[in-house]
Formats: sequence, C-alpha cells, structure tokens
Amino acid sequence: MRFDQVLAKLLPEYSRSRLQEWIAAGQASLGGAAATAKQKVWGGEAIAVLPQLHPSEQPHQAEDIALDIVYEDGTLLVINKPAGLVVHPGSGNWEGTLLNALLHHASQLESVPRAGIVHRLDKDTSGLLVVAKTLTAQTALVRQLQARSVKREYLALVWGELRHGGKVDAPIGRHPTQRVKMAALENGKPAVTHYQTEEKFPGCTLLRCRLETGRTHQIRVHLAYIGHPLVGDSVYLKGAQKCVPQLRTLLHGFPRQALHATRLVLEHPDSGETMEWHAPLPQDMQLLLQRIREGVSPQTPPSLPLSGEEVVFHLTRGIKGVEEQDT
Repeated sequence: MRFDQVLAKLLPEYSRSRLQEWIAAGQASLGGAAATAKQKVWGGEAIAVLPQLHPSEQPHQAEDIALDIVYEDGTLLVINKPAGLVVHPGSGNWEGTLLNALLHHASQLESVPRAGIVHRLDKDTSGLLVVAKTLTAQTALVRQLQARSVKREYLALVWGELRHGGKVDAPIGRHPTQRVKMAALENGKPAVTHYQTEEKFPGCTLLRCRLETGRTHQIRVHLAYIGHPLVGDSVYLKGAQKCVPQLRTLLHGFPRQALHATRLVLEHPDSGETMEWHAPLPQDMQLLLQRIREGVSPQTPPSLPLSGEEVVFHLTRGIKGVEEQDT
C-alpha cells in the first residue's frame, strides 16, 4: 500500500491532500527516513508524523503594515486602501493583508470578528473601506449595508464610449465552470449598479458608479455584462478592445482594473450622525487619465442625473457578459 494511503487509514481526521503536503514537506517519515507519497509500505516500518496547522487554522497575526487612515475615532476606522493590498487572508494570501495591518494598528480588534471588516474591496481596487472597532459598531454597520443605506461610489475607466447614465439590474453568482469568477446569472443574488458619465474620450469613458447592492466583483461583472469592461481587468476583459491608435498601448498596458472607491456615506453607529468621506484618485489612475487627455481631445458631456434619462439593463436569461479568463 502507498505511504499516503496508509497515513489516510491511520489518520482519518486529516484529508489525503493535507497528508500529502506533510509528506512532501518532510513532516512524515517512513522507517526513520523521508519518503514519497507513492512509496510502498510493506509492514513493520516505523512511521512518524509531525502535524502542522494549515494557515487557515492558525490565529491571524498582527503585522506592521502602513495604513492610509482617512478617519478614526473610538468606534470607526476609515481606510484608503491602496491597489495591491488584499483585504482578508485567504488562499495564497495568508499574510500581508489589511486584516493583519488592522490587528497591529488596533489590538482590540482581535475581539471583533474579521478584525471589524464589514465589506471588502478587491485586491487591485483602491479606495475607501470602513472598519468597525467594536462588535456593536460592526453589527450596526452590517445592518446598514443590508438595508442599503450605506452609499458607496466608485470611479471606473471602461472601454468604449457611453453617452448616457444607466442602471444594470442583473443578479450575480459564482460562475458555474470558472470558480474564481462571478457572472450574471438568473439564479444569482440580486445586484444593482447605477452609473453616470464623468468624462468621455475616444474609445473609453470615465464613469461614476453607485452600488445599490454589494456583491463580489459587482461593478466589474456588471460593466462587462453591458459590453464596457474595466480597463486593466485581467479577469473580465475578453479579448482585444477597439481603441484609437494613440491610446491603444496606454490602455492595454494599465496593470490593474481601473476602479477606485471614491465616496463613502454612512450613519455613525454611536451618534447617528451622517458622515461622508472622499478619496481622490490614486496616482496611477490620475497619471493614466492625464496621458489620455494629452493623447486626445476629450469630449466632456454634461452631468447626467441618475433619475433622468438612462439606459436600464436587465438580465433576461442565462449567463451574460464575460466567459473568458480575477483580483
């Protein structure tokens, strides 16, 4: 019988893949020597195993990671998250996350689930994110999110030219075959995104998006669904996009999804006061827009209120939008 099969019988509480990891790491020996998972066990050999906790089973560690703090009091913490920072530890990112940084910044967050995090931003999305410093505040913020009273606005640079504001009403769920992706699905969770044009260029448009719901990858999925994926989105951008020659290299070379959480409005859990924060575009997006403006003559349409003329997209049936290979 193979070594990994023997261990599976001796230690049924652990998965075969976990046991194979221990063997590969030299944490399981056969006859006093290192062995491979496929090595034969004939009987009578001494087996030693040194179990190791998986990162997901270990307490999250505090790490000294710089935070751009926009606001802080005894109840709330508002962060301007940079692109590239993962919010919560997970597969492949067990260290160096916002949660690890929060535990170092405020040790009392160890007693609050998820270190007070109540909503997330994708790794390569920048901008505003609120953290609750107490369990009571966390409960209150979760209820506000569920009641859709928290206002969250994003600036997004998308492929193609949009002339009007609009609304995308399309449920979102896990892609049925590509599990790292989300998709517009009939049986998904309700998801609504409003958008309006901020600035229009030949081949791309700067949008202001307002979330009515907060599904995973919502803006990315919805904008791809209506045929205007985010510039730089390596997951939901399908194939080469049409573009004027002077912008082609610039737009195709942007290394992340051009999405920034720019405005956050909520009710303070203690005082009940309506509070509002703004975060300007990060340097990489500012530089991208500057180079676009230098490369073309932009046409800036008048501001279009969301309640005025708009295009409304509804999901009718099936999977819509992206199909190719995340944040």
